[in-house]
Amino acid sequence: MSNLNIESADEIEKERLKIVIVDDIQCSLVTVKRKLMGQYEVYPAESSEALFKILEKITPDLIFLDINMPGVDGYGVIKTLKEDERYANIPVVFLTSNNDKKSVFRGLDLGAVDYILKPFDASILIACIKKHTTVKRNEKIPQGSENDEKPRILAVDDISGSLKAIQQALRDSYKVHTISKPECVMDFLKLKKPVLILLDYLMPVLNGFELIPMIRALPDYKNTPIIMLTSEGTLNQIKEAMALGASDFIVKPFKEDELKEKVAKHINSEANHEQCVPAGVSSDLNCSKSNINAINVTARQIENDSSITQPLDELEDILSKRS
Repeated sequence: MSNLNIESADEIEKERLKIVIVDDIQCSLVTVKRKLMGQYEVYPAESSEALFKILEKITPDLIFLDINMPGVDGYGVIKTLKEDERYANIPVVFLTSNNDKKSVFRGLDLGAVDYILKPFDASILIACIKKHTTVKRNEKIPQGSENDEKPRILAVDDISGSLKAIQQALRDSYKVHTISKPECVMDFLKLKKPVLILLDYLMPVLNGFELIPMIRALPDYKNTPIIMLTSEGTLNQIKEAMALGASDFIVKPFKEDELKEKVAKHINSEANHEQCVPAGVSSDLNCSKSNINAINVTARQIENDSSITQPLDELEDILSKRS
């Protein structure tokens, strides 16, 4: 299976849990990483600032946090984490060389789920991870229902800036996975099922045109909305992509409101479509008609949309100027 680029937020999310270790002592970071890296994705941070930079890119399954650090100590860090709804549910385990009960109780009162005394053994770390990540995952699954986490979206673009912009725009409403290596997309789709895919048109190794039919060939993705991202595509290329199975397109650089609106529209449309198709009845015919209509609608939008009022023969110039 291909290795996904850890530069982006969720490429590294496969089967292995993501663990962050925060400690100002480099030796401790190296020790913990060495003990855990065989089973987990480990992210070391030497300070609170480094931790929050990591949290901009990933959502860890657990954080090991040293109490005694210069600047903002562990107590200050966990207080900030618990006050932010994005991080409040991440289990935090304190690492401390101080066996003072008062210090331990203070950490637990602030929201830590556990503490480990230094020096520690690898088996203790692993047991702690298993204990608290199992609880966390079980809490996400209500009785008698599937995991009710935010709708999952996959964004594919070889430009890290575009991926970060997509995450920033959508993370409040969706769980956004990002991949910067298009050759990793098919592996990801076998592990996770997004409700919508944002796919860049021009990428190395595999471009959007090549990926669309590959995705549509998967039984679970025949009707999943695919929105093309382009800064260089022409009208004919956009229509070709939609004929291959794309649902819509967005010109880069995009406005956040435009992205949010299109994503919500297609997710809602797909949900309504699934409800309207009787069990056991193929939706391929409806899907084909929908794509044909979408191509025509897209052409009309480019001609008539107030945000794209220029004639069609100027579209390439518009796209190049917005890149």
